[in-house]
Amino acid sequence: MTSILIIAHAPLASALAAVAAHTYPDCGASLRAMDVQPGDSVDTVEASARDLIGGPGVDGGTLVFVDAFGATPCNAATRLLDRADVRVVAGVNVPMLWRTLCYGTRESLDTMVARAVAGATQGVMPVSVTRPQTQAQKTPSHDQTERHDQQ
Repeated sequence: MTSILIIAHAPLASALAAVAAHTYPDCGASLRAMDVQPGDSVDTVEASARDLIGGPGVDGGTLVFVDAFGATPCNAATRLLDRADVRVVAGVNVPMLWRTLCYGTRESLDTMVARAVAGATQGVMPVSVTRPQTQAQKTPSHDQTERHDQQ
């Protein structure tokens, strides 16, 4: 089974892990979260992350999600790429996490990376509110028909 490690600025990693557990309660064995505190160095984060990757039951490698490219969590995670069984994806969000967990953690790392990126990009979209077609249009009040320019 492949494990997932979320490394993000506190408290985002823990919050994302809680959202994942809310939707996929059985994901606990494959999901770990590491909140990076203000002042944590890249070396400290890297050392802690190395302790969290791998471990019992993890024979398919580790997919590492980080919050922002170029920030401390990402810089520490890129150091983990010296291992052939680690992949890193920046820009973690809920759709990315859900898409990855939805398909399970028994796929190859490269397949999981592709699913994660697809989930992230397809989960970000503009949302607009339109008036339902069956709703009658309201007659404007006198105040709404007058032009009120503030200069």
